[in-house]
Amino acid sequence: MPENEIITSRSNSLIKQARALRQRKARMETGLFLIEGIRHVGAALEADWDVDTILYSPDLLTSGYARGLISASVKKAIHCQSVSREAFESLAGKDNPQGIIAVARQRHLLLDDLSPQTFKRGVAIISPQDPGNVGTILRTLDASGADVLFLLDGGVDLYHTKVVRASMGALFWKPVVRASFDEFVAWAKDNACKIIGTSARGTTDYKLLKLDDTAWILLLGSEQKGLSDAQVMACDALISLPMRGRGSSLNLAVAAGILLYGLGEQE
Repeated sequence: MPENEIITSRSNSLIKQARALRQRKARMETGLFLIEGIRHVGAALEADWDVDTILYSPDLLTSGYARGLISASVKKAIHCQSVSREAFESLAGKDNPQGIIAVARQRHLLLDDLSPQTFKRGVAIISPQDPGNVGTILRTLDASGADVLFLLDGGVDLYHTKVVRASMGALFWKPVVRASFDEFVAWAKDNACKIIGTSARGTTDYKLLKLDDTAWILLLGSEQKGLSDAQVMACDALISLPMRGRGSSLNLAVAAGILLYGLGEQE
């Protein structure tokens, strides 16, 4: 690994700037975010994401693969800064940190940036509130072979550290588009994309939905409110999951996973 003067102070300006990125305000003001952990940093670098700085603790970074990431990053002219264990632990977001954190630039995609010819399946979420759900849905979307995630009408910050961590690298490979619900619906109609809504009020079991070669987008309501009447009216189909126990609903990410795989098998 490269040698440089190690940062030992928790109040060092670079450490303080990185630590501030755990707050949404700082992420919005700077356009930067944190990527924590060996696997996640490796995925970002493999995807050629725009990484500004890598902070690493030689005392914590024992993995040969991780040390190779540092060496490769130096060759790419990415600033790599060694940090003492104490200073590193002051900015790490969890216990037993792996010793590497990247500061990277956010990407903001709009509907006009997305070519409808490049995807067959997608997921749209209205005002999601749980960052873990968003990251898990991204990870599941990638695993199931779907192509794009739409975040509608605000909600959780895409670059929240919990989203990044829960996505397990999928954030760096799958496009995420943010828009209002009305803009999304107009775009979907213009590009002949079928909107498949999910609701406990749906009268069609997801296993019985007939799909053709038309591109489709699975529409999920927020964790608390689900889909409104107006949002249901915008859907081309409304499906439900059978609830055979006492519960009336599933966790949003769990429901998304079942439906993505289930609908994918019906194509």
